[in-house]
Amino acid sequence: MRAIVVSRNGGPEVLEATEREDPVPGPGEVLIELAASGVNYIDVYFRTGAYPQPTPYVPGVEGAGTVAALGEGVTDFSVGDRVAWVNVPGSYAQYAAVPADLVVPVPDEVDLQVAAASLLQGVTAEYLTRSTDQVRPGDTVLVHAAAGGMGLLLVQLCKLLGARVIGTVSTPEKEKTARDAGADEIVGYDGFAEEVRRLTGGEGVAVVYDGVGAPTFDGSLASLRRRGMMVLYGAAGGRVEPVDPQRLNTAGSLFLTRPTLYHYTHTREELLERATAVYGWVASGDLRVHIGHRYDVADARAAHEDLEARRTTGKLLLIP
Repeated sequence: MRAIVVSRNGGPEVLEATEREDPVPGPGEVLIELAASGVNYIDVYFRTGAYPQPTPYVPGVEGAGTVAALGEGVTDFSVGDRVAWVNVPGSYAQYAAVPADLVVPVPDEVDLQVAAASLLQGVTAEYLTRSTDQVRPGDTVLVHAAAGGMGLLLVQLCKLLGARVIGTVSTPEKEKTARDAGADEIVGYDGFAEEVRRLTGGEGVAVVYDGVGAPTFDGSLASLRRRGMMVLYGAAGGRVEPVDPQRLNTAGSLFLTRPTLYHYTHTREELLERATAVYGWVASGDLRVHIGHRYDVADARAAHEDLEARRTTGKLLLIP
């Protein structure tokens, strides 16, 4: 099979296209023939070594396709089933062997490429808005990188839950994309905290969804209302330095959390519940998945270069 292999940590150049033996599903695993693999910023963290990962490995933690073979003891799936998975490495390839308890069914109404584009980020957006912080009707929220893959889903779910959404973007083209997703107000990154205060009559927002990290962190805290929630779910722009908890006190008894997908899908029941909700919204049209670009799997390096240079909107996919 064709696959991408990372043999050492580094820049996008370490993503090497190669031929490998097809994997064989072990006990409790299913072999999936991929229709598409999602490209996510966590792939960059693994590639650079920010998140340690033994090398060599096949990157990618999200994919969708059809079941090609079953390992011993698997009874919940059949060959030919349409499925997807998240949080298991190995999706930058034509085939992947995945533990069956981490695989979810894909409804017939959802295209497999859309399924690959929506699971990791969709489930993340779901738990961020309904569990990490429960967005309520009438809340005003701030979504950073509102035209990115995560940002577009957060904007839509916050609107679905009745919130007013302020989004940050870096270009006029991205502003249009974010507004089309439902963002009520758009601001640039320069001086965004002051603009948020102005747009909220000096009060600030109930919650900030920040996947950027170091460049926006201080402004995000300054954008919150009294007892507001700072949700730092990523660090695309760099890791945040240690924070003195007293800052949260003096800024208005703020809350700060750094959630991760694993802790919100710790059981199969929770994973299925969240995935079912996401695919239900996609099937009904309540959640529109914007696929910004599709790359051949051999062009994974270009996908990472575009992602890190912030040249993209929406979700990026690799097609095997």
